[in-house]
Amino acid sequence: MTSSFAPNATSTVELKPSYNIPVVLVIASIPLLLVQPLLGGIIGLFGLFLMFQTVTLRLQFTATDLDIYRGETLIRRFPYQEWQNWRIFWHPIPILFYFKEIKSIHFLPILFDPKTLKACLEERCPQI
Repeated sequence: MTSSFAPNATSTVELKPSYNIPVVLVIASIPLLLVQPLLGGIIGLFGLFLMFQTVTLRLQFTATDLDIYRGETLIRRFPYQEWQNWRIFWHPIPILFYFKEIKSIHFLPILFDPKTLKACLEERCPQI
C-alpha cells in the first residue's frame, strides 16, 4: 500500500471524515423515489443520518485505545487490549468496519478515511 501516512504508535491519529457512503446513498435514493417512494425515502433518510454522523463523529487512535468523539465529548473508548479481531469489509470500496472485543462485537460504516484506518489498525492491533 502506498500512502503518505506514517503513523507513530505513541501519537494520536484522528481519522479524516469520508462522505462517500452517505453521498452515494442520498444520490441513489433520488431515482428510487420515482419508482419505489417508500424505499427511496428510507434510503435517503439513512444517507442523511450517515451524513450527520460523518459530520459529528471523530475517531482517534491513541497509544492504548480507539476513542470515539462527538464534537469535543468522548462518547466511547475501546482499549486495544480487549480486541480479539478486526476486519474491513469489501476491499474494492470499503463500506464496513468490524471489530470484536472480549465481550462484544461492533460494526461501523466507513465514515472516515479507510486507508488511514487500515494503517492504524495494522500498526496498533496487528492481526495474528
